[in-house]
Formats: sequence, C-alpha cells, structure tokens
Amino acid sequence: MLRTRARPGPLGVLGRQVSLAVLMGMGLCVSMYGPALHAEIAGEHPTARAFFYSGTLLLALLAAIAVASARHRSSNVSRSHLVALLIAFTLLPVLAAIPLAQVVVDTRFLNLYVEMVSAATTTGGSLYAPTRLNDSMHLWRAIVAWEGGLVIWVAAIAILAPLNLGGFEVAEGNITLRHGGAGPNAIRVRDRSIDPEARVWRALGTLGPIYIGLTLLLWAILVTLGERSVTALIHAMSTMATSGITDGTGMTTVGFGGEVVIALFLVFALSRQTFSTDMNRERSRHLANDREIWTAGLVIAAVTVILFARHWVGAFEIGDLSDTEAALGALWGSAFTALSFLTTTGFESVHWDAAQDWSGLDAPTVLLLGLAIFGGGVATTAGGVKLLRIYTLYEHGRREMNLLVHPSAVAGMSGAFGRIPKGGTEGAWVFFMLFATSVAVVTLALTAAGLDFGAAVALGVACLTTTGPLAEIVLGGQGALNSLGDGGKLVAAAAMVVGRLEALALIALLNPDFWRD
Repeated sequence: MLRTRARPGPLGVLGRQVSLAVLMGMGLCVSMYGPALHAEIAGEHPTARAFFYSGTLLLALLAAIAVASARHRSSNVSRSHLVALLIAFTLLPVLAAIPLAQVVVDTRFLNLYVEMVSAATTTGGSLYAPTRLNDSMHLWRAIVAWEGGLVIWVAAIAILAPLNLGGFEVAEGNITLRHGGAGPNAIRVRDRSIDPEARVWRALGTLGPIYIGLTLLLWAILVTLGERSVTALIHAMSTMATSGITDGTGMTTVGFGGEVVIALFLVFALSRQTFSTDMNRERSRHLANDREIWTAGLVIAAVTVILFARHWVGAFEIGDLSDTEAALGALWGSAFTALSFLTTTGFESVHWDAAQDWSGLDAPTVLLLGLAIFGGGVATTAGGVKLLRIYTLYEHGRREMNLLVHPSAVAGMSGAFGRIPKGGTEGAWVFFMLFATSVAVVTLALTAAGLDFGAAVALGVACLTTTGPLAEIVLGGQGALNSLGDGGKLVAAAAMVVGRLEALALIALLNPDFWRD
C-alpha cells in the first residue's frame, strides 16, 4: 500500500518558515535605538523611553520566536522567502508603529500603521503634518523606509530574480553574484544551484555595504554643504530608498549644490548596473550601453524640454523673458523634478516653485503621474512599471510597425530586439495590463470610500508606484492622507504593498501549483 506524504498548505508554511521575517523584524527593533539615542540627546525623554523600551521588549520577543523556529525548515525555501516579504510589508509595520503610539497623542493606531506601511514600502506619504512629529519621529520614518529599500535591493537579487519576477522576466539573464561563466544557461543553472538561504546572505553581504556606504557618503556631503545633521541624514536615507521622506523642510535646506548631489545619487535608482556590473549575461561595464539609462535619459530630456517650453510660453505671455536667472532655475527645476518623480522619489526642486512663479502656470500633475508610472530600474528601490519593461514594449512596437510597412520582411532577432529574452515581451505586456487593472480596481475602491474620481486615480497611481509625495501634491500637502476615511486608508495601504511587491508576485503566491512540493 502506497503512502503519500501530506503536503503543507500555505498556513503550515507560514507557521514554520518565519525566520527571514523574524530576522527582518529584529533588525527593525535594533534600529529603534537610533531614534532613542537621538531623542535622548535632544532632550526628548518620553520619545527616547518609548523607542528604547519598545525596541528592547520587541527584540526579546522576536529573539525567542527565532530560537523556537530555528530547527524548522520549509520544503520550499524560495516560496517561504516570498511569503516572508509579504509579512515584512504587512505585519512588521505593526511593530514599527508601537513606539510612535506612545508619543504621538490624539491619534489612532490605524493611522500609525498606515504611516509605517507607507514608510516600509518606500512610498513615503504621511498622514501627519510635519510639525506634529519631532525630529526623532521623522528620523524613524526615514529609517523604516531606508531598511525597506535595503530589503527590496536584497530581495530583488536573492528572491525575485530566480523566480523571474520583479522585472527579471525582461532582463537578459538571472542575477549571479559570481564572476565568470558564459551564456544564459550557465548563469541560470549556477544561480539555482545555490541554496536560497545562502543566496539571501550572499546578496546582503554584497549589496549591504554598498547601500550603507552610499548613504553615509551622501550624508557627509550634505552636511558639508551646510545642512543640519539630522535633516541631511533623513534626506540621504530617503534618496537611497527613493521614499521622498523629509522632515517638512523639503529641498529648501539643500540648495542647488545639494540638489545636484542628490540627483547624482538618484541615478542608482535608474539601473541595476550602476551598483553592480555582474547582473546580466553580457556583463556590460559601460553605462552608456545600458538600456535603462538610455531610456531614462530620453524621458528626462523630453519632459524637461516640454516643461521648460511650457514655462517659457507662460513667461512670454506675461512679458517676463528678461529674467535669465529664473529661466535657468526653471530649466534645472524641471530636470531635477522629472528625475525625482521618474525614480518615484518625489522630491521637488526649490526651483520648481520658482519656475511656476516665473511663468504663472500651475504644476503639471498629469505629467508627474506619467513619470511615476514609468518608474525606475529593475532591482532598484524605485517603483512603477520599470524602465526595462517600457523599453521592451517600445522595441516590440517598433518591430511591429516595421512589419506593417514591410509585411514580407523576415524579422530577425538581432540588434536591440535580440537582447530581449524569449517571452520577455509577453511578460512585459502582461505586467502592464495587470498594472492598469490594479489602477482601475484601486480607483474604484477609493471612490467607494468617498474620494472623487480625479483624486482617486491620482492616489491610486501614487500608491501603486510607491510615490507618496505625489499623493500629497494631489490631496493638498503633507498630512493630507489623514483626510481619508478608514476604508480609504486601508485601501491605500494595500495598494502600497501591491505596488511594492508587484501584482505578479502576489499572483504567484495565489497559484496552487506554487504551493506543491
């Protein structure tokens, strides 16, 4: 008589394989000592106690859970890691909100939870006016978003890439953290032969020092340029995580030099090759040949020209073309803001408002929405559809147009189109349709929660592209998200998680075949 081994269901796997989520939670708890120390130095003793006690008690609790679950191992580690990512962006914000609940008065825990979901998913939108939170609380928001960005960096390489998710369905080959080898098969076989646990630790060991080093370097530069230390640290972490979180000062304290430096560091959100040269089968070491960089450059240049022309026409109509300084400020403000929203960061240049004052025109919100939908690079902290998918769809459309003009031509696989892997075009198109469907569903849910249609569309796009400052622009400034009802806040939080993990990853979790051993 044959005996069959019972396969564990999703709840069984979730119960047994929580080590990765627990480790991320322990890292979050250790980070609470940072705001505690800052608050103690600043004389904010209640805030310091809240962070210190919360971090200590939660760290002890998670350590006990880690010890209890250390001997358990899932039959499918890659699957459990994907589940752990979902846990990280849905349950860990509960832990992150606990110290804030003790010091932010006259608020509900739901608001704090949504605030922390926004930070953890690197969305960055806030439910509180800047003056309602002290520096330590703003620092905590930036730290949670910064750690969320690191999780995405590591997860993209160690978890999503082997599953062909997160934009890697259109990449030229799965990521490998070793040098050498040739051809897609060699890369794929070697990468899959690595134990999933080892892959996570190897990715963390490779990318963690880069991520931390770049953040510290940007912080030091901003402090050198005259920014207050805590404000510079918040801006540095927000830039690397593309969260757009500030302490309410925006870019007013950065200055032109600081904006230039931040723009240089935002390039790391445009292409995975800016921080690693061993990420595709060709291992191109020249950013000039990178498709994502080229696509981003063309998009930013086109938007900058359009915005500058728009402002120039406005200035011409009011007879203010003689102000050369304002014209140059408008040009830079358009370029910086376009780069910022393309990377789904959402910083606005100080010259952005000056450009509007120069021309007398309002901000082109629809154009900013379009930039956020385009998004940044694959395996970066940026959200959106991703530049590599946009490039793939463009190349496919150009190829189809050529076939319409020359129907008898034989379309080869050489050139730019030949660099797109088999099935990449279909994968990009499927994701784009899923993204459009997600926008429609979230918009419908937000309108049912009480928002008007225009605000619902903009907020849905902002959440699904993880561009929180875009929602604040539409709804009326930082803290405007608090005007939503409870249903609207929960819908927005769910949309942020979907936008961070992407719909394809969630569909993979719902696929019954994915749960079979």
